[in-house]
Amino acid sequence: MTGKLITLEGPEGGGKSTQATALAERLRRERRVEVLLTREPGGTPTGEIIRNLLQHNLSGETLTGAAEVLLFCASRAQLCANIIRPALERGEWVILDRFTDSTLAYQGYGRGFDIDALRRINAFATNGLVPDLTLLIDIPAAVGLARASARATKDTIEREPLAFHERLRDGYLAVAASEPCRIAVIDGTNPAETVSAEIWKTVSQRFFNN
Repeated sequence: MTGKLITLEGPEGGGKSTQATALAERLRRERRVEVLLTREPGGTPTGEIIRNLLQHNLSGETLTGAAEVLLFCASRAQLCANIIRPALERGEWVILDRFTDSTLAYQGYGRGFDIDALRRINAFATNGLVPDLTLLIDIPAAVGLARASARATKDTIEREPLAFHERLRDGYLAVAASEPCRIAVIDGTNPAETVSAEIWKTVSQRFFNN
């Protein structure tokens, strides 16, 4: 594989989608890189159906925690096999809004599932694919939820209590501390322009030596 996989992670309300789009556009414009921008869950026809099921409980049936984990990973498996790996093999850079670290943070630290078991499930779903760089946009849970509350509708995860979101934020930071070579922590409380500048600096230093 000659392409690069960059993932953006973090608690709710940190601006991941906005920053993913900004990074993709800047890579195309300033580095003339072929970039594929996608998201999790989703990114494929099957994945988008799973996304709607997970976010809006369209079945009317409460999902078990195990079912939630497996649905996220089913979407991930489709995305890796059908979209991400082919793009990397073509030499494209993939900018991905959420990936395996979300499962560790949300379902592991947030819901209490065994972290090692989740790592094995992630590895199975991705066939061992690991990001070249992960940008963790960190933001206190209460601040992120306040930002997210401005959205027209709340999804299932956003309706979880503050304590859940505090646990998952702690989980993200724990994962980042265990993999400092892969994960760069970005202060998401700063203005969006400052966050973008810090992301660009991190990406430039990692891949372009400047």
